[in-house]
Amino acid sequence: MAQTNFHPSHNQSLNQILGSFKQVGIDYINPLYPFRSSQTHSIKKIPLFRIPISEKQCIYLNFTSKPKWVFTNSNIPSQEWVNFPLFRVPKSKKPYFYVNFTSKPKWVFTGSNLPPPEWVQPFIDLSDLVTDRKDLKPSPWVSQILNLLDNSPLMEQSLDVYCCKFLIKLSPSFVAYVLKSDYLTGKPDIAFRFFYWAGKQKGYAHNCECYVFLVKILSASRELDRIKHVFSEFKHKGFLMNVAAVNSLIRSFGELGMVEELLFVWRQMKENGIEPSLYTYNFLMNGLVNSMFIESAERVFEVMESGKVNPDIVTYNTMIKGYCRSGKLQKAMEKFKDMEVRKVEPDKITYMTLMQACYAEGDFDSCLGLYHEMEEKDLDIPPHVYTLVIGGFCKMGKVLEGFTVFENMIKKGFRPNLSIYTVLIDSYMKHGNLDEAMRLFDRMKNEGFEPDEVTFGVIVNGLCKSEKLDEAMQWLEYCKNNNIAINAMFYSSLIDGLGKAGRVDEARELFEEMAEKGCTRDSYCYNALIDALAKNGKIDEALVLFKRMEDEGCDQTVYTYTMLISGMFKEHQNEEALKLWHMMIDKGITPNAASFRALSTGLCLSGKVARACKILDELAPMGVILETAFEDMINVLCKAGRIKEACKLADGIVDRGREIPGKVRTVLINTLRKTGNADMAVKLMHSKIGIGYDRMGSIKRRVNYAYLPLYGVLTSKARDARMQEESFDMEIGKWEIKPSSRCS
Repeated sequence: MAQTNFHPSHNQSLNQILGSFKQVGIDYINPLYPFRSSQTHSIKKIPLFRIPISEKQCIYLNFTSKPKWVFTNSNIPSQEWVNFPLFRVPKSKKPYFYVNFTSKPKWVFTGSNLPPPEWVQPFIDLSDLVTDRKDLKPSPWVSQILNLLDNSPLMEQSLDVYCCKFLIKLSPSFVAYVLKSDYLTGKPDIAFRFFYWAGKQKGYAHNCECYVFLVKILSASRELDRIKHVFSEFKHKGFLMNVAAVNSLIRSFGELGMVEELLFVWRQMKENGIEPSLYTYNFLMNGLVNSMFIESAERVFEVMESGKVNPDIVTYNTMIKGYCRSGKLQKAMEKFKDMEVRKVEPDKITYMTLMQACYAEGDFDSCLGLYHEMEEKDLDIPPHVYTLVIGGFCKMGKVLEGFTVFENMIKKGFRPNLSIYTVLIDSYMKHGNLDEAMRLFDRMKNEGFEPDEVTFGVIVNGLCKSEKLDEAMQWLEYCKNNNIAINAMFYSSLIDGLGKAGRVDEARELFEEMAEKGCTRDSYCYNALIDALAKNGKIDEALVLFKRMEDEGCDQTVYTYTMLISGMFKEHQNEEALKLWHMMIDKGITPNAASFRALSTGLCLSGKVARACKILDELAPMGVILETAFEDMINVLCKAGRIKEACKLADGIVDRGREIPGKVRTVLINTLRKTGNADMAVKLMHSKIGIGYDRMGSIKRRVNYAYLPLYGVLTSKARDARMQEESFDMEIGKWEIKPSSRCS
């Protein structure tokens, strides 16, 4: 068509001009699709002419083999014909798209018979009646779009091209349905990219469901930063949520412990007049417990008890879980008993949660009691419960009972796992029953279980404890030859065993081998070698290792200091040992009974009993109360033959208002007798030391009964020493004993 054959008049209306264009084959008006920089290599410049319609409207016309025209709202001054650059972007053979690069968007009109893009929905419904959503069939567009979600760098471009080719747009309902699909479960990156690509469609706005389903996907992968970003947009939109959206968001935020977002949704729910359901309460409870807001969870529980929605088994299990996680086992047991009052039947999750907490607290009796209760109620017992029960028996030293449960488990059709075999093997090893342990080990392999580094570790540890070091070393070589991982505990057992056997050089070689093999040396490994060096008189090497331990950032424990302090006193480095003690205190490491015993033993044997007592007094303000400290010191002095100092220390204890246990008093008396001080032994029996005193704030008097077997022993020994008078007095004193002078 020649340009001179088509001259629109200024007086023609827009409709008249459109009618003129229709005569030359222009039927439909289509919006311009996004233009990408990757297509610049194929654009061609084509002249465009401007036809003013009014001051604010004009038409841009280009005469080619098929007429194309552009409509725009513009304030450009009226001119009849103006050359205007237009760029042609060939996306396919037909139709061509034309774009003009100006500061204001333009619409492109093509001589094409294609309709404008259509908003597609996720379902096909061919009937005019209201259809149940469950009976609706997914639109074929769904599978096509899902196939394009491949997380490739060109994923968004592929979506653009596909939608442009078929003239479709994805509606918010369609996007929500895709985000809800199983295909995107566990694929947060794809879901995130698809969500924001869809949001860029012209005339599109996400609905509430789109945000809710995206948050659900992101929460499953714990994408906290993305969740916060998406939820920030969600809050800004101000959606009116329904019950399903509230429950989903509360559940997602609850599982992640995002309390701030959780409470925002809860407040919005209240403001929107939505009544919380049982599920809503349970999701809220779970969120508070996961965030360790136990007191808040308690208040919600109380609201439920006094309201319309009563707690169910899930609510109770959640509250019990919260108590167990926060170390409030007693409260958890009280809530468990309350279930019976409320007639809520506990399930296997209730019992498992409580049993796990009891096991962690070392309350194996309660753990076993709960297990027997499950058996009585004929509840389904999961394999993990058997692991706890067998482990509990083994921890209590009842390996035979544990093995009985193991056999019952097999009879009921359960297959024991590797952990159960390992804990039984470990228990047999610790009790010196190596043959039974190895029989169980062979049985485990015959059942098809491959032992791991933990299983081999307990075998090696048991062999080392039984002083079968050569056999333990053979297992080490076996693991090396078969590419079995060797962990730090494996090495620690060998280093400790070799060190205790005096094979310090071999222990040191294994310690250095750990670094060569890339095995991290923890405090157990260091302590094992330090202990070996200190006990074998190599305290200087032990101190070098102590410094190396600090340089490598390995935690120095109270046991590290205890072994070094003990070794220093043995080498008569008393002042250095005291410096090490104060260093431990300055680092905030709390002394225990063993560490003070090492210090007090060294001080007592070096004649510094008073200094040991002073250090003991200094520990009290720090909250360190060592109940047996004085008794340990008396034992040390008695064994060293320092009976006079021991008696003075005993008198000092009585002056403090404490009683000397009968066992320690017996040690004192026997020591006096063995050192030929029978007279002092007799005086000790008449003193105010030991059992037989009724004390109310202070020692008052002896009661009228005595420890008769001990009197018999002393009477016999006194007679052997021809101490007739003292024996006679003691015979009378059986019935009426009066305090006499204390041992001096």
